[in-house]
Amino acid sequence: MQYISRELEATAQRTAKAFKVLFITGSRQVGKTTMLGHLFPDYSQISFDDPIALSQAISEPGLFMENNQPPLLLDEVQYATDLFRYIKMKSDASSKNGLYLLTGSQQFHLMKKVSETLAGRVGILELAPLSLREIQGVGSQGRFIPSKEYIEKRKKSAQPCEDIWEVIHRGGYPALQNEEVPWEIFFSSYVRTYLERDINELLQVKDQVKFTQFLTAAAARTAQLLNYQNMADELEISLNTVKSWVSVLEATGLVFILQPYTNSALNRAIKTPKLYFRDTGLACYLTRWKDAETAKSGAMAGSLFETFVVSEILKSYSNSGSDYRFHVSYYRGKDKVNRKRDGLQESVESEIDLIIEDGGVLYPIEIKLTANPKQGTTSAFSVLDKVKETKRGNGAIICLYDKPFLIDPTTYVVPVNYL
Repeated sequence: MQYISRELEATAQRTAKAFKVLFITGSRQVGKTTMLGHLFPDYSQISFDDPIALSQAISEPGLFMENNQPPLLLDEVQYATDLFRYIKMKSDASSKNGLYLLTGSQQFHLMKKVSETLAGRVGILELAPLSLREIQGVGSQGRFIPSKEYIEKRKKSAQPCEDIWEVIHRGGYPALQNEEVPWEIFFSSYVRTYLERDINELLQVKDQVKFTQFLTAAAARTAQLLNYQNMADELEISLNTVKSWVSVLEATGLVFILQPYTNSALNRAIKTPKLYFRDTGLACYLTRWKDAETAKSGAMAGSLFETFVVSEILKSYSNSGSDYRFHVSYYRGKDKVNRKRDGLQESVESEIDLIIEDGGVLYPIEIKLTANPKQGTTSAFSVLDKVKETKRGNGAIICLYDKPFLIDPTTYVVPVNYL
């Protein structure tokens, strides 16, 4: 299969030049090792998915490091975290940067050890599944912000998408861009590998059937408020178990927990986070939407579309080397706003699907599975005017319309292929 260029490449190369160690995190099968092998072909490469290599690294870490000198790429390094101490010593003894390239599909206990042992020596980046930009080959476009400058830039590079639901259903794992790879077999193998390796490593779950049911229940709740108790009741497991399992899904890159926007000026805000799967193809597989057409017309269509949009925006940040957790939130509050619906005035609770905070400016985003966006859907955006220490920037309605335009003086309609 032909190599697919990644937006993170330039940032990864700069980071390797600036630090002794470059660490790429991300869920399994997103292409971490493939990208690093493409960018740094002269590095020796060892994978700790190989039991022999792992045994050597665990039993004799010092000897292992002496036998494997930098420049060195260590894949799935979460299985051999005792090596970090030796990587630190080797790094401190050298004046060169870019000595070690590390990949890991678990961020759970690993990140704590990285920050403790390699602080100041490691640059950490995240690689997500392929973005629509990468699938279409349009090159690096930077972080998504609904500004005039961004919209004008994307007009020059945006490619039409013949069927966005084919992209949503197939997902962004690089292997699936080869149409000869069977979708269902790929995800069946993916889930089995995830359960057998990552989950056993982190949790030692005895009942894998129950955990698989939990995965499906979580996927069915993508783009929804995260109600731990509801999941516990449905699955007949404890509340603490659900919380533990959700944290592992987040740590291994399968889901993202979107926190609510909070500010003292918005004292009626709901403080429950929302759950989003990081790949819509995996969410479709777990919830049994077996083809694009049924996903498009099914009960979860709106949630899957919202999940895809949020995931694409997160990718635009992580692919630029930015930590999206500091830039995105959502808002739902009990303060009422007025809007027109079917020609009638109604008072509803405020809800903003996504808020991007960038440079002290708040950009409110509405996500709609429609090709006919309505102006009244952005009435909640004005709630952000109460926040005096920040400025409200342009808003956006991200939808299926085929070209961008201003629907009001401060709100763009943004086609999904402009993300």
